[in-house]
Amino acid sequence: MAVFCHGGTVASVEPPRERALSLLRMRAVEQFVRRAAADRGLATYLLRYRVAGWNGAAADAFADVRWALADIRGRHGDEVPVVLVGHSMGGRAVLRAGGDPSVRAVCALAPWTPLGEPVDHLRGRTVTVLHGRGDRWVPAELSAEFAARARSAGARIARFTIAGGHSMVRRAPVWHAFVRDAVLPGAGLAPERADLRAALDRGDLAVPL
Repeated sequence: MAVFCHGGTVASVEPPRERALSLLRMRAVEQFVRRAAADRGLATYLLRYRVAGWNGAAADAFADVRWALADIRGRHGDEVPVVLVGHSMGGRAVLRAGGDPSVRAVCALAPWTPLGEPVDHLRGRTVTVLHGRGDRWVPAELSAEFAARARSAGARIARFTIAGGHSMVRRAPVWHAFVRDAVLPGAGLAPERADLRAALDRGDLAVPL
């Protein structure tokens, strides 16, 4: 099972807009993975947040991911493996939720990871990160710093970089394929792609795609 979490904003208590670009981008990724795994029995869900903002200590997007994981366990039992995918604020939310016992892997796309974001809970988890080298909205240096700390904390993590910025529009097929190739192995439905496996085994943190 895979849960997809879109981006948002620093502070807002308004519901996400139906036509918000962050939601549309993540819907496209989720639909791509769903089509790619149509014959493998993978269920995919696009999480809609209650509010559009992270909102400081409330960490509303993280709370919504935790709710989704509890709901999945309630519906499908404790043994269903879950892969979390998140972009921007959603990347922060899924990384924060990566220590949940249901989570087998996390895929973070241009994640918003402020300095000091916790990492110890990711020990033993498989985490893949992809960030645009020209990202002006969420600087790539933030995910580099986060990934280095997570690796030191014992996460099985690899970080990749790509030309372009925050929107995942430039070279969209590469972004989409990266997510597919993180989700299917994480859910136990396919072997790891050779370059992803090698980077994860080495703990590489700046692999260009």
